[in-house]
Amino acid sequence: MTSPPSDPPPHPVRPLVARARDEAHRAATPLELFFDLCFVVAVAQAGARLVHAVAEGHAGEGVADYAMVFFAIWWAWMNFTWFASAYDNDDALYRVVTLVQIAGVLVLAAGVNRAFEDHDFLVVWLGYLIMRLAMAAHWLRAARGASGPERTMALRYATGVLLCQVGWLALVLAPKAALPWVFVVMALAELAVPAIAERRHDSGWHPHHIAERYGLFTIIVLGETIAAATVAVRTGVAESDELGELLPIAVGGLLLVFAAWWVYFVVPAHRRLLSNRQAFLWGYGHYGILGAAAAIGAGIEITVEQATGKAHLSATAAAAAVTLPAALYLLLVWGLHARYFKTGAAQQLVLPCAALGILLCTFAGRWGVLAAGLVAAAAVATGVTLTARTARAGARETPGAPPDARGTQGG
Repeated sequence: MTSPPSDPPPHPVRPLVARARDEAHRAATPLELFFDLCFVVAVAQAGARLVHAVAEGHAGEGVADYAMVFFAIWWAWMNFTWFASAYDNDDALYRVVTLVQIAGVLVLAAGVNRAFEDHDFLVVWLGYLIMRLAMAAHWLRAARGASGPERTMALRYATGVLLCQVGWLALVLAPKAALPWVFVVMALAELAVPAIAERRHDSGWHPHHIAERYGLFTIIVLGETIAAATVAVRTGVAESDELGELLPIAVGGLLLVFAAWWVYFVVPAHRRLLSNRQAFLWGYGHYGILGAAAAIGAGIEITVEQATGKAHLSATAAAAAVTLPAALYLLLVWGLHARYFKTGAAQQLVLPCAALGILLCTFAGRWGVLAAGLVAAAAVATGVTLTARTARAGARETPGAPPDARGTQGG
């Protein structure tokens, strides 16, 4: 009995043409998973600097810097993800250009400290430049293998990417006071590129593949949150032996992350990706979802530093570093896709009420993280109960109908 032949190595160069939008079994590739893991290195760097800024009493400045750096990370990741969903041919040239993008994000990560401490964005810009040149190369390859409206779309993408990269140079040259305005203008310009490029022809992304890619990146970011919180608690215990202070933070943080995972994956997100308009809103909204998920981990680190006397802020302010991003995360997940799969006012109100309850936990001070975790866990339990009742009622009305395998676990 002979063993089946192994997959052949990738061809050096193949035409980069659009894949079928209804392709069966379209799943994330090992290269895409590697891409995600390398991007999380930059997310971790941004989160660590946010912790330092808030702990030193520079919360406003730290959040602004975090928003700018995280946008660069997220936008580069998102652009490649949607491109790969439509055009990934997995030849050797495609792999090399993608690896160049990974090198770019590692350069960007190396510049995060200087961006936060000195508002020096030169290294961040250089890393972004490497990523964006590689992305433009992908689009130019796609344009070469296309014709008509598809070719126009690809060329518009390449042109928009390169023009925006030139615009971002203002972040390096502008005075410190102008940096927030430069960021707002250039972020809006970046967001406009896909809408303009796909005005008459969309890129043919695959709904199931996109939903999976976003889900996987959300999992990785939540995993980074758990890792950061674990290191913070371990360090706090080792240096101060304040287990009684840190245990409620650890338990509450864990409950928050568990609830964040549950509410995100409880519904089939791909069902919302029916058109470009819906997809743009859904994809762009994940800037807030992913940024908030990463910020929860940073907030947990801040509460640990406050509990051990390292952070120069009150217990209420430290709790807010967790409750604010947690509440934002729940609201955005509910607004972007969860609410479309809920029936009745009771199910619709679970996540918004939970977000409000988590915000109120801010005033619990050093118990705020534990209280927020308990509120999040109660929201999940309530959602499960309400959805189960709805499913049972539907089964009684339609005997013999098979239950939906997904979207029936509440939250």
